[in-house]
Amino acid sequence: MNSEFLPSTLKILQATSFWQNNRLILREFTHFRLIAILAVVFSAIAASLEGFGLGFLLVFLQSLTTPGAEPVKTGIEWFDILILGINTSANERLYRVSALIVITTCLRASFNYFGQICIQFSEVSLVDNLRKRVFEQLEAQSLSYFAKKKSGELINTLTNEMERIKQIFGGIAFLTTRSFTLIVYSISLFVLSWKLSIVSILLFSLLAVGLSTLNKQIRERSFATTIANDNFTTRTLEFIEGIRTIHAFSTQEFERKRYYQASQKIVNTWKSVYWISLIVRPLAESIATLILISMIIVALVTGIMKVSALLTFFFVLFRIIPMTQDLNGVVAFLSTQAGAVENIKNLLKTDDKVYFQNGALRFSGFKRSIDLVSVDFDYSLNQRVLHNITLSIKQGEMTALVGSSGAGKTTLADLIPRFHDATDGYIYIDEVDIRKFDINTLRSKIAVVSQDTFIFNTSVWNNIAYGTPTATEAEIKEAARLANALEFILEMPEGFNTQLGDRGVRLSGGQRQRIAIARALLKNPEILILDEATSALDSVSERLIQESLEKLSVGRTVIAIAHRLSTIAKADKVVVLEQGKIVEQGAYQELLQQHGKFWQYYQIQNEVR
Repeated sequence: MNSEFLPSTLKILQATSFWQNNRLILREFTHFRLIAILAVVFSAIAASLEGFGLGFLLVFLQSLTTPGAEPVKTGIEWFDILILGINTSANERLYRVSALIVITTCLRASFNYFGQICIQFSEVSLVDNLRKRVFEQLEAQSLSYFAKKKSGELINTLTNEMERIKQIFGGIAFLTTRSFTLIVYSISLFVLSWKLSIVSILLFSLLAVGLSTLNKQIRERSFATTIANDNFTTRTLEFIEGIRTIHAFSTQEFERKRYYQASQKIVNTWKSVYWISLIVRPLAESIATLILISMIIVALVTGIMKVSALLTFFFVLFRIIPMTQDLNGVVAFLSTQAGAVENIKNLLKTDDKVYFQNGALRFSGFKRSIDLVSVDFDYSLNQRVLHNITLSIKQGEMTALVGSSGAGKTTLADLIPRFHDATDGYIYIDEVDIRKFDINTLRSKIAVVSQDTFIFNTSVWNNIAYGTPTATEAEIKEAARLANALEFILEMPEGFNTQLGDRGVRLSGGQRQRIAIARALLKNPEILILDEATSALDSVSERLIQESLEKLSVGRTVIAIAHRLSTIAKADKVVVLEQGKIVEQGAYQELLQQHGKFWQYYQIQNEVR
């Protein structure tokens, strides 16, 4: 931490510049402007009372050191007579000024307390607003955004970086409130002796300039800590979420090395910061002490001030020294946190992100067909996934998408609920561009059961009812029965109230899939998308689920993605995809008779069996 006399001016300007460069965060204060203003007002009043206290201290010291001297006067007649008692005895004046010092101190402490309350309330409000803004940003992004971002980075931003923002705000609040006191102290010093004040300014400003270089180096090195924290959080998440795979492949030692490396990287980056940041305070204290001792000797030898004024001057100066040390230590700390601010700032930026554009037309129901016309889709430049897809999906029919892994089946199905938007071409539902529909009204008519089933860390009941909060008990149990899940649910310790743990760890793969199917069944959709919906089921469960899905499909439109061709034998249309292109489409039996790509898949699966 630095120690200097007028560092306050330089450092407070640095802090101001710090926040001017981060106006995105400053805008959050508009949500709690009143309490922020009160914090400033209370702090300013407390600083003013500090000034009054210094004046009373001067009177007190003069009464002690030279009781026979002429009483100190403010020039305000009524105050000098009634409050300071200039016409009374020396002892009476001493008692009065002692009482005034106590009263001023108590008032100052009270206003400081209320100011700190307002600051703390502003601090938690700021972080709360930032968390909500980050959430709104994430919620507004398409799935493509999350495909490019690491989960660890996002979680680190919402947790560690938010906590660092809270600490940064606390530091800025400390700088702001203490700056008022420093201004009062500075004015007091000039009133007491402008000559000594100028000498102090020159000497300590030189010290401030010399030490500012170290703070710049601290700031530059702080960015590496944010990167290291992001990497560590990502590595930890992958370890926890992939623990089953790690055990299956006996890669514990490999993961241990990666984890230790990520952890050591944090240690190394912080060490590089500490090497510089921790030398600042002892260096500054040593030089500051030398300056102060020299000034005291000069003042006593030259006799430029009375004893009482000199004592008051150095009392104020000695109060300033630790305060400026703390202030500059906060600035040094803020320099180490620049990476966190930049991270959140970049996440909150809007000009570098492509946002989901919602439509305004209410989707009242699916009546005729879904038509894809010359649709292309790219996840990124040079990564085209779908090429010139033209396809019609009739209402009430089952359309199956078949192809090898990476052929684009899931991507094509994801275009229907607008998880992604086509790069080129058009998608129409009942001859209306899908982008014109309000997305919530459209998705309310669509249910998706994917091969990557997600189970929330809550009860079985809440997992099935997720997205359908108005469902009755009978409806939930019926959905579970149709999904062949009711039996194993009732066998669980607390039945429907059983907590399933993180990502449903208490369930087998087939059970998780059936809970997800029950969730979709409860929604009673008009369009049902099944992305390998039965892939995790045993043969008995698969057969039962297929029977349920066949019943559910009556009068509904089903888009089914399957590697196992047996699950789509009754499809009205089979669409075969290869490298993002439609190579065949038609009825199941018709495609078999053509002896094309579909027939090859059929032959391979029969040979495997």
